[in-house]
This record gives sequence, structure tokens and C-alpha cells, in this order.
Amino acid sequence: MNYSEALEFIHGVEKFGMVLGLDSIRSLLDRLDMPQDRLKFIHISGTNGKGSTATFISNILIEAGYNVGLYTSPFLEVFNERIRLNGQNIGDQDLADSVELVKEACQKMVEDGLAHPTEFELVTATAFVYYANKEVDYVVLEVGLGGRYDATNVIDQSLVSAIASISLDHTMVLGDTVDKVAYEKAGIIKKNGQVIMYEQGPEATGVVEEVCQEEGAGLIISKNSSIDIKKSNLNNQVFDAVDYLGNKYEDLKIRMIGRHQTKNALLALNIAVYLKEAMLADRISEEAIYSGLLKSKWPGRMEILKDSPLFMIDGAHNLDGAQSLVGEIDRLLGDEWDKTLILGLLADKDVDGIVKLLVPRFDRVIVTLPNNPRAMPVEELAYRVGMYCQDIICIENIDQAIDYSFDLVDRLTRDEKARMHESEKMSKKSKSRQKKVTNEKPKKKAIIGAGSLFLVGDIRSHVNRSISDR
Repeated sequence: MNYSEALEFIHGVEKFGMVLGLDSIRSLLDRLDMPQDRLKFIHISGTNGKGSTATFISNILIEAGYNVGLYTSPFLEVFNERIRLNGQNIGDQDLADSVELVKEACQKMVEDGLAHPTEFELVTATAFVYYANKEVDYVVLEVGLGGRYDATNVIDQSLVSAIASISLDHTMVLGDTVDKVAYEKAGIIKKNGQVIMYEQGPEATGVVEEVCQEEGAGLIISKNSSIDIKKSNLNNQVFDAVDYLGNKYEDLKIRMIGRHQTKNALLALNIAVYLKEAMLADRISEEAIYSGLLKSKWPGRMEILKDSPLFMIDGAHNLDGAQSLVGEIDRLLGDEWDKTLILGLLADKDVDGIVKLLVPRFDRVIVTLPNNPRAMPVEELAYRVGMYCQDIICIENIDQAIDYSFDLVDRLTRDEKARMHESEKMSKKSKSRQKKVTNEKPKKKAIIGAGSLFLVGDIRSHVNRSISDR
């Protein structure tokens, strides 16, 4: 099997849809000699922040000298992103070889009269096979959806069950209240295991505490209130924080944008401290923590692709994510910025809520279509955007929408310069206007793509290609 054949097989099972439950993945892994039983896991669930937390702790462990697997979803540009080893995507041939083994196991299941595994199940199995063959020291395992019945929860034990920020998302599957969602996220908690949780609201906290009590699991709360942010801008953040043992860390530095990322970094720091204190990863040092946090990047989450004009992408696919983005826009991009939003949303999300939060912050909106069958049609989304913004451009093709945004910014800049030049000429004839003209400054320009990880992945690919071609 080659790489193309592997991807064809993976994507070809989309017809089996999404099935929550563990029976199928257990049957599949049983035919693969249970590779997950040869691995040590840091298992991470949550609504937002689990991917960022995963990359933070993964890099801390790498900096400590361990071989570390990182399993995440979805991918932004290439499938290989989902299965990483020591910060590098799985190689094409390694992927093909691992998928071939999984395909053979799937065929055995079908021959035995069982249902064919879903795409997420076989990708998860592929990751376990690959990491077991590579004999990695640790696997940082991000939950796909929920936790309780997610395929990643087939593992019997974890070194840590970590829970990032919990909020409403996937309500049709996980429940329409925070406590229902929290119950599903808490499904990764193992009997007599250890839980480390992002500081939550009372509803989510109460649910997790109850599950921990039922399972006899220890609970550590990562205290966001201990964070003292000293610097936070478009380039980096510097902050002090206190771990769960009371130790203070001064001048921690991360390159991820958004104050919420300091909370994700603290969660990862507390995971690292626990692993060291419990003698589960005793090579972790303070230096590894500082270095791992600094070296961490998480594509598609308030990621700056270009400086002039500023081009930022962020998934912002649920209310909590949109609120975080809005908070940073308000803080970092004030009235001195002219802001263009490229927006595409999936129809099964809280479209009205996200639109209401995001759109009023922008001077104009380019409505486009994410590459996903669940995407909301451009005309329908534009109608909803029109409640909060009058300057709307509908461009269904994502690449064309991006190119238009660059052309638009160039045109706005030229028009602004021409207007200011004309004002300067007029000022020579009127001293009374001199002060006003002197104080006038051109607005900085920002383009932000948001609303779906499928959308920002395509934007990222297009912008990076455009930059490399120049």
C-alpha cells in the first residue's frame, strides 16, 4: 500500500458515518494485538483548548528528552498532521504501512459478520499501531468528540486524564446543558486514576468532582486565578503562574495569542509537574517546562499568517471560541484598525450566536463556504450577517474570497493615501485645517478568517502558497 491508497481507504469509509461507542474499536484493536496496551497515555478532553494543551504538554515532554506521540483532530492542511512523533508529522510510508495493517484487521471484522469501523476508529487504530511500533515513551491523546464514547476512550488506563475548558458544543450529540456536556467529557476518567482539570464554572466542576468520587480518582484543579499576565500582544505573552503544589513560575513565555492560552499553558504545566512528582516522567525539569511552552505552536488558533496586512485565522467554531476571539480583537485591534472578516460556518453550529458576537467588530464581512457538506449556504449566512453589518460580500469559493480580501485591502490603502494626499494639498491653502491633517493617520489593516477549522485550514494553505510564490 502507498500513501495515496492509504488516504483513499481512510476517506472511503466516510459512508459508515459517525458511531459513538467502544465495541467496534475494541474489536478492531483486538485483531491488531491490542497496541494501545503497550503505550502510556496523557488523555485530554474538553470543548476548547484541548489541542493547545496537548501541544504544550507534548513539547514539554519532548524537551525533557522523551519520544512523544501526539494524536489530534481534525487536520488543517495535510492528513499526516493528526499523527505526530516528536513534533513531526507521520511520514507518508509509515502512514501507509500502518493503515495497511488496520485495513487487514477491518476486513477480518467484516468477514466475522461485524460492522465496518468508522473513519475515526480506523485512524485512531492507525495511530496506536504506529506509536506501538515506534515504542514511544508517551502518547498525548486528544479526544475527538465528547469523551465517554469517543474511540480514544478505548484505552483502559491513562497516566493523567486532563480536562480543558468545558462549554456547549455538539449539543445534538453531547447534550444541551453544560452539566450534560461535562458528564460526557468526564467519561475519560479512569478508576483510581488522576484527573487534572482547567478551572471551570460550578456546573462543570460539580459534575467532574462527582465522577471522580465515583471512580476513586484524584482531582487537581489548575488554578487560572494564579496567573498574572505581564505582557500580551500579537507576538507573545509573558506571565507568572503558580502550580498546584504552590510553586511559582516567573516570566513563562508562550507564542500563542489570546489570554486563554495562558490558562491552557498552566494546565499543561500542572500535568508536567504531576508526572514528575509521581515519578511517571522524572526527567521533566523546570527548563523543559519553560522551553516546551515557548516552542509550542497550534495552527489555526489565533494564528498570524501575515504581518502586512495582518492576516489572522481562528477556528472560533462555537460560542466559547468566538468569545475568546472577540475578547482578543477588542483588546489588540482597536479603532485604529480597519478589520475585514472572512466568515464561513457549519449549519449545525450556533450560527446566530457566533454571528452576533463576531460580526459587529468588523468593518465588512466576506461570506464564504467551508469545504464541508455541513456548511451553511452563503446566501443564508449572508442574511444572518446582514443583521449586524451592511458591508457584505458573498464569494463562495474560498481561494477567491482570500484573493478578494487582499485586493480590497490594497484598494482601501490606496484610496486612503490618495485622500490624505489631497488633504495635505488643501492644508496648504488653509492653516485652519493644518492641525487636523497633521494628526490624521492611516488605519492599520487586518483580515481575519474564522468560523470553522475546515475554513481556516483552506485559508492557511492558500495564504502560505501565496507567500511562498512571491
